[in-house]
Amino acid sequence: MGKVQQFLVGFICLLITACAAPLGNIIGVDNPTTPAASVPGTTLQTVFVATTRQQSDDPTLLYTADREPVGLNFAKVVVSIPPNRKTGSVSRPTSVPPNPKKDFVILDPIKYDGNQAFKRAVDQSLAGRPSDSREIMFFVHGYNTDLPAAILRTAQFAHDSGFKGIPVLFSWASRGSTLQYVYDLNSALHARDDLIVAAELVASTRTNGVNIIAHSMGNLLTVEAMRQDQLLGGFNNSGKIKSIVLASPDIDAELFAKQLLPFPREARKFYVLISENDKALAISRKIAGGIDRVGDEPGSDLAKLGVTVIDLTKIKDTSSLNHTKFANSPEIVQVIGARLNEGDSFVTSNNQGLGKNLPAAAQLLTGGGDDVIGFR
Repeated sequence: MGKVQQFLVGFICLLITACAAPLGNIIGVDNPTTPAASVPGTTLQTVFVATTRQQSDDPTLLYTADREPVGLNFAKVVVSIPPNRKTGSVSRPTSVPPNPKKDFVILDPIKYDGNQAFKRAVDQSLAGRPSDSREIMFFVHGYNTDLPAAILRTAQFAHDSGFKGIPVLFSWASRGSTLQYVYDLNSALHARDDLIVAAELVASTRTNGVNIIAHSMGNLLTVEAMRQDQLLGGFNNSGKIKSIVLASPDIDAELFAKQLLPFPREARKFYVLISENDKALAISRKIAGGIDRVGDEPGSDLAKLGVTVIDLTKIKDTSSLNHTKFANSPEIVQVIGARLNEGDSFVTSNNQGLGKNLPAAAQLLTGGGDDVIGFR
């Protein structure tokens, strides 16, 4: 099959997916006959939420896909993760009531009135944890992601990675529709100031450290916000940001090179996870006029920018698009979690960091050059 045919097949598949919108009214909806907490082997994962979405009058939606003109909204939910599931998988309810024996269930939504109420809630949760479990995973989702999908992915990644700390989801106003790419793109840019506010708020808690993980178009938002904060002299003034993982970045590769300019090379401690067989980014590249996306650009080219590149091309993914390997691949999600829990960087000076633990199919490229120090 030629490249044009492959693109058309992939695009048609995405259109078919777009026509079958997932059930949205599932937040706070339990099964009255078989409550999620009653199912043996179920795990409960708390997720804090900071969002630029507007509040919904429907409590089972919590927040809409419309943009909050000014400021952030805050909430907390508890996600029930079913037993006997494959690591990396997410099963979203297709009807209500959900089946907690096989579905992820979003329970007990609580809204917080303003920044300080949210901060107090996070601090209270941190205070009840051992000292080695007081870090925060700050997750920024990607394009075509509604709020339930963002919550479920955050909970799945935190659970499957074995992360000991608290996951905080930053949810910008994605429409959750394949055909709303331009709206999502503008929503991501609309949220830049708010992401800085949320990140600084999280860093101001009693956490021992903040680990930022962004996916897909969420990387455009994250890198733009970091660049803006760097230019203003405020980036990581707290010193609490320990790692920044950019997974499958849907960013114009030429733009990314320019975004990094305000950061001295020694400060570009970003870990960029790429895959040259990422079908979602291949379609994005077509939409963008043929310009490479960072997430599927040759790793050796990216490494020359001073970032650390982790090439996951040969890693198997449970999805057909190869766009979520950071979370769907059991090998990768657990390695990332182990490094976050150790409170260490992903690469150490003696190559005993992530390079030692990566599956043999992955490749690690150091920033500033194209030498392979991982495995092929």
